[in-house]
This record gives sequence, C-alpha cells and structure tokens, in this order.
Amino acid sequence: MSLFKTVPPNVVQSIRAFRVTDLQEEAARLGQHFLYAWCADAATKQQVLARIAQAFHFPKHFGKNFDALADCLTDLTFEAGPQPGFLIVIEQLPNTPKFDREARETLLDVFRDAADFWAEKKIPFRVFYSFQ
Repeated sequence: MSLFKTVPPNVVQSIRAFRVTDLQEEAARLGQHFLYAWCADAATKQQVLARIAQAFHFPKHFGKNFDALADCLTDLTFEAGPQPGFLIVIEQLPNTPKFDREARETLLDVFRDAADFWAEKKIPFRVFYSFQ
C-alpha cells in the first residue's frame, strides 16, 4: 500500500503526519529523487537558501535568491532529462526576524510553483516541510 494514497502527486504540505524515514523509503520504492534539507541552524533567507542549495546539489553559481531557487527546481532539472518524480523534505524552517512569515511563505510559494510546473508534465513533485 502506498504511503501516499491520500497525498496528491503535486503538493506542498506540512510534514505533520509523516516521518522522514518513511518518506525516504517511499521515494526509494517509487524510484523518485529524495531531497532533504535541515534548516534549523539557518537564520536568514540567504542561509536557508544555502542549506537547500547544498543539500540539493545545486550548481556552485546558485544565486541564493528565490528566482534562482525557482530556476533550479524547474528549468535546470527539466533540462537534465526524464525525471521519475521528486520527494522533498525541508525541516525546521526558521522563524527569525531575518526569515519571517513573509519569507517562509515566499519560499513555499516557489515550491508550489515548481509543483505546478511538474504537474503540467505529469511528474510527481511532493514537498513536506516543518517550522521551528
């Protein structure tokens, strides 16, 4: 039985009901890319984006801004060839003056836009996140 029987193939949602190890195992079972970023020690937008870039193996020239993140989640990945799907976990997004609610929502909007991009191509793109 699939772990995702109630989870749409293209979604950005809180990790609440899931354990990271279960998500990783499900990605492996489905043959999908599993990307994981731990952001607990980040306090600014640049630090959060740096953690994600490092964890997801983005190119060294990654610009540490939301537009560059959008490009890496869509264009660059799409150009890499056929994709089996993505399962992404971003844990412990900070709640700090330099990464406030607006910054968190903008980050999640970038992932939502990427989910829409991949949905149009019929490729699963699931993102699970948690806040500190």
